[in-house]
Amino acid sequence: MEACIVALKLFRRGKIWYIRGTVRGIHVYESTKVADKATAQRILKGVKSRLIEESISGHAAVVTFGEASDAYLDWRGSDRFLGPLRRRFGSAELREIEQPQLDSLAKELLPNALPQTRNRQVYTPFIAVWNHACKLRWASAQQWIRPRNPKGTNVPRWASRRSGNRPVAYDRATTFLAAMSPAPAMLMLTLFYTGMRPIEAFALTADDVDVPGRWMVIRTSKTGEPRGVPMHDVLVPMFGSLLKRKNLSIDRRIFRTPRGKPYGEVTDGGGGLKSAIQGARRRTGINDISPYTGRYSVSTQLVVNGVHPYIKDQILGHAADSMSRHYTNVPQAPLIAAINTLPVPEAIRALSWWENPLGWTRRLVKGTGRRTDLLPRT
Repeated sequence: MEACIVALKLFRRGKIWYIRGTVRGIHVYESTKVADKATAQRILKGVKSRLIEESISGHAAVVTFGEASDAYLDWRGSDRFLGPLRRRFGSAELREIEQPQLDSLAKELLPNALPQTRNRQVYTPFIAVWNHACKLRWASAQQWIRPRNPKGTNVPRWASRRSGNRPVAYDRATTFLAAMSPAPAMLMLTLFYTGMRPIEAFALTADDVDVPGRWMVIRTSKTGEPRGVPMHDVLVPMFGSLLKRKNLSIDRRIFRTPRGKPYGEVTDGGGGLKSAIQGARRRTGINDISPYTGRYSVSTQLVVNGVHPYIKDQILGHAADSMSRHYTNVPQAPLIAAINTLPVPEAIRALSWWENPLGWTRRLVKGTGRRTDLLPRT
């Protein structure tokens, strides 16, 4: 009877052993990724057990974190910070992973980090993968506990000196933007008037922008959930111009570098924006602005303006109700009204590229290499 149920064989291709066969109607053909036969035989036993369990309990019972991660990435999820998680949990079945294991990994990877750093680099990417697995019915919804700052007035707190983790006044931000080449300045202006994360703006496509409705949609957010974002009135003429780009039929992404290339990941404090940020710092002497400064500034200014905390959290993607989850494409008037409380310095409309954003996207700011005076690239 066992032979009828399980028919798996090892065979060799080159130096590597492979597994092929059928277990209770489930066909398998995969590499063991090892050259040692004894090790391959142990792997075969594990595969046999997994397939028998799958045939009895269903595929969801044996889905691994690695498989769930692949599905999340195929769905356009971010791979940032996923590497260490995949190395630790890749072969572990989702049903086997529990809170203590996640906490232990976070402490092992970042023993001296602040709670918010552990949250950003370990818990948030893990939960994004888990939530996507829940959508596929591979896992059950679970309230994972994130690290929090200890409470109490006598608890020592170490302030981060990292640039970009504090808000700045909009006048100061405008001075900084004026010292950037037009293309990165347009992207930074968007961050300061939407509260988007840089990577969300990088991925923004023409299909995601509704200029008449003053609304944008982020298809893949840090949490794995799509969300709608209100558009400040000051951004309307800029987006109206950028959406006329001729090559959008080839690549739908809106924001490009001065060389016409899409922006990449945010790494080491800037990613595709790093050189533009460093150049503006050198020209202005303003060193406390980074790609994430826009998000912090939006959050702080909305609080100062008296916007309800729940509305603020919806704009930033920290909160969502049933309507915002199911109708991300539908403009929401309360959010649009709230974002329009952000101040607009007169200097913004005096920026050199303001009258023709698309026409200035390939120009460079004075002091960029040997090119000066915002002349067109040749």
